[in-house]
Amino acid sequence: MSPVLAGVLQLLALIGALTLVYVPVGNYMARVYSSKRHLRVEKWVYKAIGANPDAEMTWPAYLRGVLAFSAVSVLFLYLLQRLQGVLPGSLHFSAVDPAQSFNTAVSFVTNTNWQSYYGEQTMGHVVQTAGLAVQNFVSAAVGIAVAVALVRGFARSRTGELGNFWADLVRGTLRILVPGAAVAAVILVACGAIQNFSGIHEVGQFMGGSQQWNGGAVASQEAIKELGTNGGGYFNANSAHPFENPTPFTNLFEIFLILVIPFSLTRTFGVMVGSVKQGYAILATMFTIWLGFVALMMWTEFAHHGPALQAAGGAMEGKEVRFGIGGSSIFAVSTTLTSTGAVDSFHSSFTGLGGGITMLGMMLGEIAPGGTGSGLYGMLIMAVIAVFIAGLMVGRTPEYLGKKIGGREMKLAACYILVTPALVLVFTAASMALPTPPHSMLNSGAHGFSEVLYAFTSAANNNGSAFAGLNANTDWYNTMTGLAMLLGRFLPMVFVLALAGSLAEQKPVPATVGTLRTEKPLFTGLLVGAILIITGLTYFPALALGPLAEGLAS
Repeated sequence: MSPVLAGVLQLLALIGALTLVYVPVGNYMARVYSSKRHLRVEKWVYKAIGANPDAEMTWPAYLRGVLAFSAVSVLFLYLLQRLQGVLPGSLHFSAVDPAQSFNTAVSFVTNTNWQSYYGEQTMGHVVQTAGLAVQNFVSAAVGIAVAVALVRGFARSRTGELGNFWADLVRGTLRILVPGAAVAAVILVACGAIQNFSGIHEVGQFMGGSQQWNGGAVASQEAIKELGTNGGGYFNANSAHPFENPTPFTNLFEIFLILVIPFSLTRTFGVMVGSVKQGYAILATMFTIWLGFVALMMWTEFAHHGPALQAAGGAMEGKEVRFGIGGSSIFAVSTTLTSTGAVDSFHSSFTGLGGGITMLGMMLGEIAPGGTGSGLYGMLIMAVIAVFIAGLMVGRTPEYLGKKIGGREMKLAACYILVTPALVLVFTAASMALPTPPHSMLNSGAHGFSEVLYAFTSAANNNGSAFAGLNANTDWYNTMTGLAMLLGRFLPMVFVLALAGSLAEQKPVPATVGTLRTEKPLFTGLLVGAILIITGLTYFPALALGPLAEGLAS
């Protein structure tokens, strides 16, 4: 079988699996967030934290819940790392340095999972399981909760109430993420991923020296790492490591886990607003972009010129032989078009244009299909902008799902789409202009610039992947990427929840013959075009200095 055919068959199998679960998973999540019933274990949690799950919240109260929970999470994870040296199960690792502890705490709480450290040489069992793995669950649940609050803003009228953050957080964790990750972990263990709490042991002699590995609860963390679009690896090699991702089947299964919730949330959206066709329109937009990026990535990696690449059947540098170009390309696109950031290949070794595709996927805002929750609310913001553009074309007040898109709504949407690019470009410019940060670059020229641009694109968009040529474990990059992650996660949430509150207060506007039909293919095309044009206008100069210059020169 040719490598190209193998890649296409993997892609078809993945699409088939996602199609089979789309309706049941989407409907189930809609029931979870619409139910009035509380499970017994949920009641215990509410009692422990002193929350009333039946109390409705306005958008400022909902936002305060998000920020308060996240602040406590950052503090807890920071202290856990700083105290690692005195904790049991630390594998004799010392306390993590302050700058690294801050960066890692922020990274996992913001669902970024950026790692500028060697996981197997830095974090013991307690920090990995009680700290990092826990945040993999709850940070994903926070993202879904904010998305559901925005959906309620579209679905409700004449009220400023968006639900209860604590109920949404607990339900997302206990009813969706925990059972899903448990099933996924069992499958990964059955396929060869490790799951233990063993210490450090020697695994063999290599080139006159010994190699040592520590065990860990890898399969369980790998499951929620992908299902929650987190991305932080137990080992430094991430999903390229055979303990995390041992076979081509587990590779495809992990891609499935990355995509299943973000894609299925479009069905949840359609059910909750009372029109599944609206959900299909958003799904079609996400799928069109994702499939186009996968096809383009495969083309750049299979068809790149050069005798060595042609002899290998494509650009195999930096890719695992057991996954091949096809599996690596699908994984790379899926992990950068979502907020996952996990890698099964070395993105810095992709062709110049291939590396640019991974970067562009993050620059879109990771909305195709995006992260758990963040992809849906990011796409809905773009839908608001698209109907505004359509309204300008026909001279009519724009409407979306029966809600008028006025000046207040457009200001909030505009702030949302501007804040992340501003963070990326400002931090990248500062890192290139100051004398010390460029010393962290492994390469010079266009590729070196791409390393820095990729790092801040990944951090501000809460992705977490890296070109890996950049030495990011410095005070400058630990601090600046930490700030980029914080601002890139929570500033957009402010605008999303404010928009949700504004929409929920409105009275529905009845549809007329002049109303734009947002469930039709015409709107899907308009939405895809708006996303690509806005991203292109924002980032093209930076891309021209990095991956485009490198790709055209090769």
